[in-house]
Amino acid sequence: MADISLFDTHCHIDFHHFDEDRDDVFTRMAEAGVERIVAVSVELEQTDRLKQLVESRENVWFSTGIHPNHEAEHEPTVDELCALSDHPRCVAIGETGMDFFRHHVEAEIQAERFRTHIRAARRVGKPVIVHMRDADEATLTVLEEEGIQGCGGIMHCFSSGWEAASRALDMGMSISFSGNVTFKRNDELRAVAARVPLDRLLLETDSPYLAPMPHRGKRNEPTYVRHVAECIAEVRGVSLAELAGQTTRNAEVCFNI
Repeated sequence: MADISLFDTHCHIDFHHFDEDRDDVFTRMAEAGVERIVAVSVELEQTDRLKQLVESRENVWFSTGIHPNHEAEHEPTVDELCALSDHPRCVAIGETGMDFFRHHVEAEIQAERFRTHIRAARRVGKPVIVHMRDADEATLTVLEEEGIQGCGGIMHCFSSGWEAASRALDMGMSISFSGNVTFKRNDELRAVAARVPLDRLLLETDSPYLAPMPHRGKRNEPTYVRHVAECIAEVRGVSLAELAGQTTRNAEVCFNI
């Protein structure tokens, strides 16, 4: 089955959901052609665990940062984020951004946290992984005001319309699609995936969440990024091999791998 090379640019393989079968997950990934992954941080307490993970496996990279709705006891400074990212296998800052779907953290705190992450990313020259949920205008405004072009970034698990995608693309952002692009009622999102320039397109799972069809409702894993690739290849009218090859090259450029 491993006839292609895929890159899952956003997963949480270090989460407890995988504690019982993490080695098996990596075996299934290889069989499906998923050769590389980025394990993404949602809280700074993960950093040591992520470092141990990437130092024990050749095909894993990681990020450092705090999810917009994580109730942190301490807000990191730019200097602290820069120090945490000073590892050869740390390729991004985040995930960060704005999330108004759940209000665990006040909007003002989210925005300031987001700005701090962008400033750190600009200083260290690494891309920002951006979480945007029910907060398009707020998220895009911060990106514009903070000069995201200085470091670039990824609109992770994109779920908005073409207007938001177009604004992000104008700022030099890449657009990453997850399992929700395969859901039956997401025709509008598939239409966006069909329009994003091929050299700005990325694939992800966001596992253990958002398992794609036909695994919806189950635990997601990096193996299933192949379903995301198959769906987008179909709506774009290209071969799976072409889409996989280009999105993998895109990830290599984006993360400087």
